[in-house]
Amino acid sequence: QIFNQHNAEALSLEQAFYRMAQTEPNLDHDISWFLLPSYWAKMVVALISFLCFANSYDGDFVFDDSEAIINNKDLRAETPLGDLWYHDFWGSKLSSNTSHKSYRPLTVLTFRINYLLAGGFYPVGFHVINIILHCAISVLMIDVFSILLGGLQFSNKGRRLNLAPKSSLLAALLFAVHPVHTECVAGIVGRADLLCALFFLLSFLGYCKAFRENKEGHTFSILWVLVSVILGAIAMLCKEQGITILGLNAVFDALVINKINLLELIQKLLHKDKSLENAGQLRKGLLFRITLLMSGGASILYIRWRIMGTGPPAFTEVDNPASFADSLFVRAINYNYYYSLNAWLLLCPWWLCFDWSMGCIPLIKSVSDWRIIALAALWFCLIGLICQALCSEDSHKRRILTLGLGFLIIPFLPASNLFFRVGFVIAERVIYLPSIGYCILFTYGFSLLSKQAKKKKILAVAVLGILLINVMRCTFRSSQWRSEEQLFRSALSVCPLNAKVHYNVGKNLADKGNQSAAIKYYREAVRLNPKYVHAMNNLGNILKERNELHEAEELLSLAVQIQPDFAAAWMNLGIVQNSLRRFEEAEQSYWTAIKHRKKYPDCYYNLGRLYADLNRHIDALNAWRNATVLKPEHSLAWNNMIILLDNTGNLAQAEAVGREALELIPNDHSLMFSLANVLGKSQKYKESEALFLKAIKANPNAASYHGNLAVLYHRWGNLDLAKKHYEVSLKLDPMAPGTKENYNLLRRKLEQLQKKGG
Repeated sequence: QIFNQHNAEALSLEQAFYRMAQTEPNLDHDISWFLLPSYWAKMVVALISFLCFANSYDGDFVFDDSEAIINNKDLRAETPLGDLWYHDFWGSKLSSNTSHKSYRPLTVLTFRINYLLAGGFYPVGFHVINIILHCAISVLMIDVFSILLGGLQFSNKGRRLNLAPKSSLLAALLFAVHPVHTECVAGIVGRADLLCALFFLLSFLGYCKAFRENKEGHTFSILWVLVSVILGAIAMLCKEQGITILGLNAVFDALVINKINLLELIQKLLHKDKSLENAGQLRKGLLFRITLLMSGGASILYIRWRIMGTGPPAFTEVDNPASFADSLFVRAINYNYYYSLNAWLLLCPWWLCFDWSMGCIPLIKSVSDWRIIALAALWFCLIGLICQALCSEDSHKRRILTLGLGFLIIPFLPASNLFFRVGFVIAERVIYLPSIGYCILFTYGFSLLSKQAKKKKILAVAVLGILLINVMRCTFRSSQWRSEEQLFRSALSVCPLNAKVHYNVGKNLADKGNQSAAIKYYREAVRLNPKYVHAMNNLGNILKERNELHEAEELLSLAVQIQPDFAAAWMNLGIVQNSLRRFEEAEQSYWTAIKHRKKYPDCYYNLGRLYADLNRHIDALNAWRNATVLKPEHSLAWNNMIILLDNTGNLAQAEAVGREALELIPNDHSLMFSLANVLGKSQKYKESEALFLKAIKANPNAASYHGNLAVLYHRWGNLDLAKKHYEVSLKLDPMAPGTKENYNLLRRKLEQLQKKGG
């Protein structure tokens, strides 16, 4: 009886497959490819996607990771969780004029969890999560592609059938190993795109579940439609592109569930055909479901708009030069050129760059520019595909091409500049979702070629070759994302005209102490973009440190002239003017910096140094106090207050400030040293000794620490210990000022004591 029941179930499953084969052609019939059980197919995709990006697991924080993670206060436990809902991706208030309005609180929440679990900024955990997310997304793609390429069919038990196992495996592999995904996976900031894609796909699969057949026949579940809308909202809270899944669900419903012929529908609408009133799609609830999707999408966008505020994000011309062009023709022609470059990155992802702004792609300003050919090629292909998608007599072809174009174009719309200005020229990360459409079109094209080809195995080997090349390219590109030096240098050959690339290479060299090489790259950045104020500021800083003050002043003056609210450049200009002993100008520069950035502790610190040089002690103390109020861990400001009060004889006040500072920064050896000096002068020898010894333990090679402890012992009468620490100090620094004289005095005193004792 059990055997017969099993046979009956198997027969019904075979019949379901047979019915599908009769009603619609199957891509798998024409493709010479591997046929694997579902479990093994998913294991293969997971393994290959892991191998592509595994070598990025121990990479550093690079490029935008610094601002989005290391400098983002929203990751720290002291920031209330509620603040995440009112801050942008970078930790700034959404209401701020400087906010980029990128609202991704759920992505930031995952960063915060990473940070708390790791106990600090350790990049390994962040990278591992990114790799796992890409593997999970690639595995989900098998289910998604099986629906998009094979259609949505369920067995008698309500289980979804994979009617295109070979095609869906190929498309999922193409997605898993596409090199353009490297930025999303190997760059931690790409977490936003990965999370968005995960919930994007879950929303689509949830929408498909709404059409599972039940005992009452072919109907749909309102609950699953609502679940799909909620998952779409979650996708948008990870990254803005997520909202586009609601539009794609509507397209899928119309084409796959209701099998609408778009061209026929348009013709009926134009001719006001009365047969539309009784159309089957209305009976299937299409309009009701689309109303649910549209209402959900509109509500989500309205809530986001209310949280974000009415003002658009503020971008500069260097971020997206085409959007600032006066001519509508120039804007349109360049936007279309950018689209063609994005398409080329999908077709041939060989030239990859972390940043495509700042002159990397010069503007097209006339039709005589040869790059117009790229636009023509793009639209020739798109129009051809659209015509086939609308006009083909083959319903299977119409469905696959329309879905492929839909998944290619609709998720890209938020990055297209059509609805609002975006802050980039090209960003490889925004192609993560559109690559789904590319994989559909590639797989369908491969099936058409296989159908015509006599030697199908040669085609299969060629596709295997493409997959292998992509795996190698992913591995190599992932290694470039492991460190900023490799990442920035890799861009020099791709975008040699990009000022930001030269700036980042220079900054990386400067951070490593190679100032001479850094100067070269900063100068090139300024040459390529004469208004690049950040390059001017950093170059001015290096020249200031090398005592090339006049050129530094010229650069910094030009920077603040170009951007009058550039607070850091005003402060650095003040430092240079102070070094040139033009104190009034320096003071004015400092106050201008503070005017543009009210909470600027470093500027208050430098202002205090200026006042100290002018013997305006009260003003100096006030400036340093402001610095410590704004930044309680500002060790230099605390130290300068202690030293100034000590030098002016205010020992009690100096001691009070020192104790206050050590409560806030208990492990700062320089503060221990300064307070120990004050306590020694106040004849609190025991406490002074303890602080000196603690400071020496923290920094044993500081000659001054040993020298001043020796002075304390000298005063205290512990002459042997004084002699010992004088000798250590002189060994560390034979030219230490005053130490040799004090040591000679001690030696003479010891000799006199020996003579008296003798």
